[in-house]
Amino acid sequence: MKQLEITGTNTPTVLIVDDDDAVRDSLTLLLGLHGYRTQAYGSAEDFLDRLGDGMRGCLLLDLRLPGMTGLELQASLATRKIALPILILTAHGDIATARHALKAGAFDFIEKPIDPERLIPAIEAALAAEATEHEVVSRRAVLERRLERLTPREREVLEFVVSGRHNRKIATDLGISPRTVEVYKARLMQKLQVDRLPDLIRIALDLDLRTR
Repeated sequence: MKQLEITGTNTPTVLIVDDDDAVRDSLTLLLGLHGYRTQAYGSAEDFLDRLGDGMRGCLLLDLRLPGMTGLELQASLATRKIALPILILTAHGDIATARHALKAGAFDFIEKPIDPERLIPAIEAALAAEATEHEVVSRRAVLERRLERLTPREREVLEFVVSGRHNRKIATDLGISPRTVEVYKARLMQKLQVDRLPDLIRIALDLDLRTR
């Protein structure tokens, strides 16, 4: 599979999928004047053919496309677990379809002819939402990597600690001494890079960690 030009970059990009050359050109010019980086495609198939990993930004997606429709592209991205915020571009007669896209997870829809005063704030909101989600996903990935460093016994102690059990109870349940429990706690907190119990509990919540 070919790689999209923006693969591997952290620069959010406004991706445009519309079969109308004039619309693509005008959107590219307009967004460029507002300081946005853009990438434009004439069909859903062209977009998917050049789809790569690590994509950041939002997607302006026309509903009426030759071949694969906008709704079908939206479904394909959902199947691939690509969570780009999607702004649907729609003609007045497609409002019902646009609402269907919203129910399927689209971020918003913009009616044609496109009003820049409506479009720019919508893009700003979509990019802000994407940035927040990216931060959450990135944090979770970091925490999961740290969690993988724990030994099975350290993982057990962690699960007991975040469930609220005291050291003596943990020691009894695991058949070890309270002092050994303290050693395991110190090691796991060092590996998870936290200094306080509230931070440890917050990690467990962020990772939906099963407690004992």
